[in-house]
Formats: sequence, structure tokens, C-alpha cells
Amino acid sequence: MADTATSPETGDEDAGRRDFLALAAGGMGVVGAASFAWPLIDSMNPSAEVLALSTVEVNIDPIAEGQSITIVWQGKPVFIRRRTADEVAAAKKGDGEDLRDPQKDGDRVQNDTWLVMIGLCTHLGCIPLGQKGTDPKGEFGGWFCPCHGSHYDTSGRIRKGPAPTNLPVPPYKFVDDKTILIG
Repeated sequence: MADTATSPETGDEDAGRRDFLALAAGGMGVVGAASFAWPLIDSMNPSAEVLALSTVEVNIDPIAEGQSITIVWQGKPVFIRRRTADEVAAAKKGDGEDLRDPQKDGDRVQNDTWLVMIGLCTHLGCIPLGQKGTDPKGEFGGWFCPCHGSHYDTSGRIRKGPAPTNLPVPPYKFVDDKTILIG
């Protein structure tokens, strides 16, 4: 008696079943792996709270000339200063000097009057003083980090001390004359 699995009449039919079962099992494995992986990958996306903080709209109308405010964007302090004519002149005068991190004032601002920058010292991440009228502003009239003695000018450029780079400028744009969108 001949084995039906090896008979020439049924061999093609059994091979087709094996191919179908292999494809079906492989397809189910792919679907199962994707069903497992998707929640893991999706959990790496930023939460709704983080997405809400990705941009901040700031009303700059009430800020008087020579006044600074601090807002929080993505968990970092952002300094917004309405500079006086003397501060703008001092910043532009510093363009020609030998700077550790060379940047012209015009490359750091979109409008000469308004300076927007992240308020974290680039040495060790301290928050420099200079936002309040009574704060020490360092030797260059801008910001001063008392932790290690970094001095920044009226454009937020490092002028003295251990900080390696200027205070960073976040991405921002003027929505209108009274509003800045940061982020």
C-alpha cells in the first residue's frame, strides 16, 4: 500500500497546503509583532502637555523700554528684553571686538529693540542675573552668572568667564507688533 503523502497524485495538493499554512502563520506573526510594537513605539511620542508647550505666545506690549521679563518655554527660562537705545548701541559696538563666540548683534535679534534668548548660562546651566533692575549686570551691562563669573553683554554674548558660548536664541517670530511666538 502506497503512502498517500508521497503519492504523485496527492503531492501537489499537500505542498500547496504547506505553503498556505506557512504564509498564514508568517502573516499572523507579523500582525502579532506589529500589535505588540505599536504601543511601545507610540509611547515614545511627546505627551499632550509637552506638545502644548512647544510654542508660547507672549504679549510684549506691556514691557517698558529697559525692562525684562522671564517666561518658561519647554521647561527653560527665556529672557525677553526691550532694550534701550544705549543697550542697542553697546551691543552693536561689541560686534567688532574679539569675541569668544563671534556673533553680530544683528544675527541674534530680529528687531534691534527686542532681545529674546534662553536664560541658561552655557557653562553649567545656571540662571544668570540681570533680569531685574537691581541685579548685577556684570562688566558689560548685560547678564552676570555669579556661580562661576561669566559676564554677558547687552546682546547675550559671552565676554568674560568660563562660559564657552553665547546665551542661545530660541526660534521665535513676531506675530504682530505686540506678540512674539516662541518655538
